[in-house]
Amino acid sequence: MGESLAGLSVVVVNYGSTELLRQNLAPVSRAVEGLVVVVVDNWSGAAERARVSELAAAEGWLLVAPDGNEGFGTGVNLGVARARAAGARHHVLLNPDALADAAALAALHRASSAEPLTMSAPTVLRPDGSLWSAGSDLYLDDGRIRSRRRRVPGARVEEWLSGACLVLSDELWQLCGGFDDDYFLYWEDVDLSRRVVGAGGALRLLDDVTVVHAEGGTQTVGGADRSGQAKSAGYYRYNIRNRLLFAAKHLDDDDLRRWRRLTPRIAWEVLLQGGRRQFTRSPGTLLVGLRAVLEGRRIVATELRRRGAGAS
Repeated sequence: MGESLAGLSVVVVNYGSTELLRQNLAPVSRAVEGLVVVVVDNWSGAAERARVSELAAAEGWLLVAPDGNEGFGTGVNLGVARARAAGARHHVLLNPDALADAAALAALHRASSAEPLTMSAPTVLRPDGSLWSAGSDLYLDDGRIRSRRRRVPGARVEEWLSGACLVLSDELWQLCGGFDDDYFLYWEDVDLSRRVVGAGGALRLLDDVTVVHAEGGTQTVGGADRSGQAKSAGYYRYNIRNRLLFAAKHLDDDDLRRWRRLTPRIAWEVLLQGGRRQFTRSPGTLLVGLRAVLEGRRIVATELRRRGAGAS
């Protein structure tokens, strides 16, 4: 056994990814003393529930097993609640397809302990060593997301950190309220980053700490691969819809209307992340995108009526 990380939890939301947990999470959990590991198994079927239950029991992990699929953010919230009950006071939120070794976990723990009101993220690499994520920017004029390293000079941006791997103190988690349950998938990390800052916290990218994202295992916002492979219907739906959900929650009337006007163009850009060939192989992809646009626009119309600003 190596360095003790007593008081640190690793919270992972599982959805049909037991083999990724066996490959990525099990080795590091065995190598680190005092680590509280919580796996939240969003329901994907009886066979998967049996597999993850067996693995969790063998590895000494705490298992949270909701009856349905609660989505990513709500799943993390359930996992952190269980970790807190087990005595953890700093929480690493980790995707099943992300590999954080003992040294990375120790560095994340040190960062959160030294600055408990700062949410930190490591640099995320692909297995070939190329960069997957080193912080991202949200462009407030149109709702586009780009790498922080490609920032457009003079643009109105807000920084955010990818939910592929984050660390927060329990104090900061309680202060910002955890993830917003309304998102289900995608954009919940953009929302959390804004609320951390709004609650008086800070964001920090740890350039010298790296984790590896096993590309293709699961999909996360901002992590489209370079091959142009088609994404899931859920990826398209929630990335398109939740951009406008975020806008409805956080933007003023003028910005909210601007984001809505630009939605067809940006929805097309999201769909193109999966390449053009998918439209001949899976024509229903276009319908998924259209429905997501309409769903997002309904969210905006409802919010504008609530504000008394009208839906025009």
